[in-house]
Amino acid sequence: MGVELDLETEPVQAAELCGDHLDKIRAFTNDLADQGEILGLIGPLEIPRLWSRHILNCAVVAPLLRPGVVGDVGSGAGLPGLVLAILRPDVTFVLIEPMERRVAWLSDQVAALGLQNVTVTRARAEEVHPEYPFDQVTARAVSAFRTLIPLTAPLLRPGGELVLMKGAKAEDEIEGAAKAIRKYRLQNVEVITLGEGVLSDVTRVIRATVD
Repeated sequence: MGVELDLETEPVQAAELCGDHLDKIRAFTNDLADQGEILGLIGPLEIPRLWSRHILNCAVVAPLLRPGVVGDVGSGAGLPGLVLAILRPDVTFVLIEPMERRVAWLSDQVAALGLQNVTVTRARAEEVHPEYPFDQVTARAVSAFRTLIPLTAPLLRPGGELVLMKGAKAEDEIEGAAKAIRKYRLQNVEVITLGEGVLSDVTRVIRATVD
C-alpha cells in the first residue's frame, strides 16, 4: 500500500511570480495534487515538490511570451500550458495533447478556471495544421531538442519563436540538434536561464526563431 504524500507548502515566491492570478494558480495546483496521480498526470513523488519543481518552474516562463497565439505541444497535465494561460490572459493558447484522459483533464480545468483564452486540441503535434501559424510554441519535458524541432518548427509563422523548457543539458541538446537546426532554418538559438536567485531549481529554456 502506497504512502499518501502531502502537497508542498506554497512557497513565498508564488505571490511574487503569480500576482493577481495566484488564486487561480492555487486552484489548479490543488486540483492537480488531488487528481494528478489518479489520472496518471504526475507521479506520487511530485506532490511534495509540485509548487517548486513544476508550477513555479513554469510560471517564470510567462514573461517570455508575447501577445498572439501560442501552441503548447504535449500539454499533459497543463505544464506549462495551463499555468501560462492563467498568468497571461492577454495571450491565446492552443493546448495540443493526443491522450484522451489528458484532454479531458485539460478541458475540465479550462472550464473550472474560467479561462477564455484556451482551446484544447486532441492531436499529435505532427497532425496539427493550424489555419494561421502560431506566433510561439512551447513544450516541457516532451523529447530531445533535435526530435522536437521537426514537430514544432512547422507550426510557427516566419519569425515565430520556439520557447522550449529543457533540463540542465540544454546546451548539449543544441549541439546534438545542429542538423535539424539547419534543416528547419532556426536562428538565434540560445539557452535562457530563469529564476536565478528566486527558485531553488532554475528553469532553462531553449529559445529560437524560425526564419
